[in-house]
This record gives sequence, structure tokens and C-alpha cells, in this order.
Amino acid sequence: MPNATVTLFAGDRQGVRQLGRATTDANGSFQLRPGRYAGSVLYVEAVPSGDRALRLRSVVGVGPGGGVPQRSESAVTVNELTTVATGYALAQFTDQRGISGPSPGLENAAATSYNLADPATGKPGKVVTDQNNGDKNDTLATLGTLADLVSLCAPGADTGRCQDMLHQAASPRGSTPADTAQAVSGLAHNPRRATGPLYALAGQAHTYTPTLTAAPTAWVLALHYTAPQVYAPGRIAVDAKGNVWAANNWLPGTRNPSPYVTVQDPVGNPTLNSPISGGGMKAGAWGIAIDHEGYVWVPSYAGDAMSKYSSSGEPLSPSQGFSNGDLNHPQGTAVDQKGNVWIADFYGLKGNRGKGNVVVYPHGDPSKAITITGGGLDHPFSLQIDGYGRAWVSNARLNGAKLMDTRPLTGHAGGSVTVIGPDFKPTSFSPIKDTSLDWPLALAVDSRNNVWVPDFLSNSVTEIGPAGKVTGAYKLPTTIAPWSVAVDGSDRVWVAGFGAPSVSVLCGVNTGACPPGSSTGSVLSPPDGYRSNSIQHLTAVQLDQSGNVWLANNWSKLAPPTGGTGLVELVGAATPVCAPLQPLPARPASTGPATCALQTSTQPR
Repeated sequence: MPNATVTLFAGDRQGVRQLGRATTDANGSFQLRPGRYAGSVLYVEAVPSGDRALRLRSVVGVGPGGGVPQRSESAVTVNELTTVATGYALAQFTDQRGISGPSPGLENAAATSYNLADPATGKPGKVVTDQNNGDKNDTLATLGTLADLVSLCAPGADTGRCQDMLHQAASPRGSTPADTAQAVSGLAHNPRRATGPLYALAGQAHTYTPTLTAAPTAWVLALHYTAPQVYAPGRIAVDAKGNVWAANNWLPGTRNPSPYVTVQDPVGNPTLNSPISGGGMKAGAWGIAIDHEGYVWVPSYAGDAMSKYSSSGEPLSPSQGFSNGDLNHPQGTAVDQKGNVWIADFYGLKGNRGKGNVVVYPHGDPSKAITITGGGLDHPFSLQIDGYGRAWVSNARLNGAKLMDTRPLTGHAGGSVTVIGPDFKPTSFSPIKDTSLDWPLALAVDSRNNVWVPDFLSNSVTEIGPAGKVTGAYKLPTTIAPWSVAVDGSDRVWVAGFGAPSVSVLCGVNTGACPPGSSTGSVLSPPDGYRSNSIQHLTAVQLDQSGNVWLANNWSKLAPPTGGTGLVELVGAATPVCAPLQPLPARPASTGPATCALQTSTQPR
């Protein structure tokens, strides 16, 4: 592209700075000789002379403040593929002023763009073309289709098609993007936008291959990572650097208990000497939490114990784990504002109703274990902490586990939620019951202390207010047997489907973050949820500081039960959250003294 203006920018928590500018020659080449520069992300923009509709972007450097190594490019290709990669990976850090935001999310997002497109060659990245992705899912083809859309605005192309594309990519509130970079970022934010019309427009360009053969249900880019020993992952957690920790049920290809905890860096590579053994790990199940000092607590389900690891991956618990509190098949784990470690003591799939308790390690000290009973605790499965320091506990009971042996799943299991105060006593309104609470497994708390509970058998999500009253029960449009849930920095509710591999999104209490006409509980994703051939039967969904959605492929087949492989990442799809959880979801701040201030508990009104 000759005679185009190319500008080098640096972005970080302080904003965007211009570092240099050049004009391309007749061959489309350019040279920039910036002085000393620093930033969380370095990127270039290319705009042809006299045409503001085409704006191409490419990441050319990643700063030192993230969970990935610092890197920079001495040569770069800026084209439609790099524009899509940059637009999606950095969607949550992009506005009309450019790309900026807090660490480590910004650096990690910039590094993720390399997985989608190589800025040196301008070709698809190594991850999107590898054996786990490539022709195994539709991400590479979606990337090509989106790049074809951008190419409609290239110099010499039909101006009418370009304007039509920009119009179709308008935001739900009617704002038409000014250029292709804004259009791509907008589709990452609103992936259901005009899938049919935009697919038809992309078909009029033939610049990239492969491309989609039919209109997608959503413009979502999913990447599949299969690091060693990430097999049948049950629960995941994100640490302060953006590393993704997973508790794994089984050894690969078997149903034997896994002795490994695994860690992947923000771009999917094993890190911290992963897979990590020792510390008493024996079949990590549905629980993992990271405390304020970075220690990672993982229940050893088959070992009836808790395992503890340092932030660098060193086992800190004894060879048999911590069994204080007479743990019996522990599951959900959470850390409150005071550093107390809470454990849902599940008692396994067999036994009488009413079994189970909650165990607390005060300030992470197992020797001072406190055992909590009463309040309707009945095989407690998961727990989360609210802004008042209370623990909300799902009571899964036993009936649901028995129903797992039937095909199709039929029947009624019931269930309830127990709330335990910071004084370690169940509240007077426990247990909370409702007809929608039918085998509740996971739960999550939003920024306003509402609790969201996916109900496996009723195929709904129950909303419970801070006072313990059920304020909504939202039926999902397609039966997915929801297992897990997470709340993003805009209070949108992400629901992982186990029965039907998918991810659904509900509008939360912040309706201003949802399309016009939405109300709390409105489904924002397609009726079948976001789907990909890489997504298997899910037991966990978690969000990181970059706005990526991480999914745990727990089972690959339902009958006979077969472990799932690896983790799946939906790139740039959610509003970022501080990690580890504070415990309420909070968006990392671009202003003020701290990106993620440590939360303290308050008293309920």
C-alpha cells in the first residue's frame, strides 16, 4: 500500500503516546527510527492517503509488566490479518484514542495477538494454525473471513461495500465505526452483530483463505490449548500475572486420579515447571483458589486433603496434604477478605443426605481448622465469598449424582444454598430454597453481592439477592445442563454448559453494559450459546485481566465418561476482572493508586 501514513504508538496505564511516523514508498515499505521508548504495548497503524475508512493495526512489542516475556519486532507486516488479531486480543483496551490500559492485562492481551497473527510475516499465528486448532475448529476460517471484511475498505475497492460493512458492524446502540479497526473491535465486543449480512459481504472479497463456508452464529475466536497433563480439568483459577491454574481429575486416557496441578501462562504455554506434582495432590476436583499472598490452594479430592503451592509452583503442603478438619472429598475453595481459606467438605457421591460441612483455615493456617455444620449443609459443592465476608455455599445433595447414570437426565434432585457469616455461623435465613434450585453446583457473586447459581437439571440460572431472597430464575433457551458460572467486570454472567458444550452469557444487574432493551437475565449469546468444535463438556469458566474467557474441558464424552483435553480461550470476549478474585469481580482500574485494590469486608445493611 504506497503513500500510506504509518504511526508507531506506545500504550499503557497512562494512555497512548505517539513515538514515530513514516510514509510508505511505492512498494508499501516504511522505516521508523524511534528514540527510546517504553510502554505496555507497542503497535503501529497504517492509514492510506486520503482514506480514513481503512485503518490497519499490528502489535510490534510487548512490555515487561505482564505474565509473558518482553518482546519487540524489528520488522513488521501490517495487514488485514494483523488488524483482526490486534482488534480481538486487545478489544477490551481499545477506544477511539487507541490502545491503552493497566498491567498485566494489556501486555498479556498484546502477546495473545501473536497467537492469532504473526506481525513479522502478516500470516496466521502459530497457535491458530497448530494441531489443536487449524482445521480442528473454525477459528482460522473465522479469522480469514473477518480479514476479508477489512479488505473491503482497501484502496481501489468498492467504496459502497466498505461503507455497507461499517454500517453492518454498527454497535447495538447505533454508533457506526469510523474505520476498520473500530469495526473489528466492535465485533469482538458484540459478536452476534449482523452475522448473515457481514458473511455475505465477506464473500465478495477473496483475499484470504481459509474462510467460513456458512454464516457463523457469532464472531467469536476460540483457541484450544493442550499442555501436558491438562486432562479432565475440573476447576481453574487465574493468578496475579494472568497464569491459568487447573485442578485435573484424571491421568490422560484413564480414570485414575491425577497427581498434577497444571499452570499455563497467559498465551497457553506450560509454565512454573508445570505439570506440578507433590503436596498431597490426588485427583484435583472442583476447587482451586489463590490467596492474597499468591499461595494456591487446591483440594485433593481422592486424598481427603488440601494441597498448597507457592506462586512459583513449589509444593508447600506435606506429602499427604493438609487433612486438618477431617476433610472428606473436599471440593469448592475460596479465600475471604481476611485471608481465611474456606473449603466445601463434600463427603463424596455416596452416603446419607445431610452429610458434609464447611472447613475454614483461619488466615491459611490448617492447624487452627474450624468445622462449620448446620444451616442446611447437604453435600456442599462450591462456595464463594461476598463483599460482607459471608460464604455462600451450594448444597448439591446426592440425587443429582445418581441421575448422572441415566440417559437422558430426568428427574428432580433439589438443592439449596447456605450462607455462613464471617463469624463462622450459618445465617438465620439459611438454607435458601427455591424450585429453580435443582442440583446447583457452582455459584458466583457479582459486584453488588447478588449470587448467581446455575441449576444443572432445571436448565436455569437463579439470582439470589444479598438478603437471601430469590430475585430471579432465568431459563436458558437451550438445554445445556449448566455447571459453572463467572461474572465479568461489567457484571455480565458467563455460564458454562456441561450437558451441551457451550457458553451462554446473561445480562447482569448492570443493564447499562448490555444492548438496549436488555434486562437482568436477558440472554446475550446465541440461543445455543457460543460453541466451537474445541469446546467439550465444561465444568469451569473463568475470566482474566485481559478479558479472555477460559473454559475447562472436563469430559470429552458422556458415555462412557471420558476425560476432556486442555483449556479453551475465547479471545477478548469479556470485560476484564482483577485476578485472583478480590473476592468480588472488579474491573482493573486505569486511574488511581492501584490497578486492583485489596477489598475489605463491610457489614450488611
